[in-house]
Amino acid sequence: MNIDSQKTSNQKENQSALSHLDSNGDITMVDVSGKTATTREATAVGQVRFPSEIYQQIKAADGMTKKGSITQTAHIAGIMAAKRTHDLIPLCHPLPLDKIGLTFDYDDALNSIAVSAIVKVTHKTGVEMEALTAVSIACLTIYDMTKALSHDIVIDNVRLINKTGGKSDYKHA
Repeated sequence: MNIDSQKTSNQKENQSALSHLDSNGDITMVDVSGKTATTREATAVGQVRFPSEIYQQIKAADGMTKKGSITQTAHIAGIMAAKRTHDLIPLCHPLPLDKIGLTFDYDDALNSIAVSAIVKVTHKTGVEMEALTAVSIACLTIYDMTKALSHDIVIDNVRLINKTGGKSDYKHA
C-alpha cells in the first residue's frame, strides 16, 4: 500500500470515530432521531487562580467588587451559557435543560475559586458540552469581574469529571 492510500485509509478510520463527521469526512450534526430519551447528567469543573495578595483581597471582601458579587454574577452567567450552548458551539443540539447548578468554593491552597457545574436533561443526547460551557463562562466572568485587580489571573483545569445516561457513563479517574 502506498503512502497516500495509507493516509486516506487512516483518515477514514479516524473520521468514523468522530461523531460530527460523516463517512465522506464532511461535518454533520449527529442524528439523534433513533435514540431513546433518557435522563442524562454531566458535571464539569474548573478554577480561577489568582496571585496570592489578590486572592486574599477577594476573599476578605467576600467576593464583592465595585462591579458587584463575583460569584453571583458568574452563577447567572454560567446558567445563561449552559442554556445557550447550542448558539455557541455549532453542532450542539438545543436542549430543554431540566437542571443547571453551579457552585463556587474558595481554595486557599491554590489561591483559587473552584467552579463546578451540574447539568441535567431528559433527552436523546447528553449535556457534557452544556456543563463545560457553564464552567468556562463562569470562570471567564470571574476573570472579567476581577481583572481590574490583576491580569495575572489564570483559568485552568476546565474538564468533564463525570456523565451518566445515554450509551455509556464516564467518571474521571
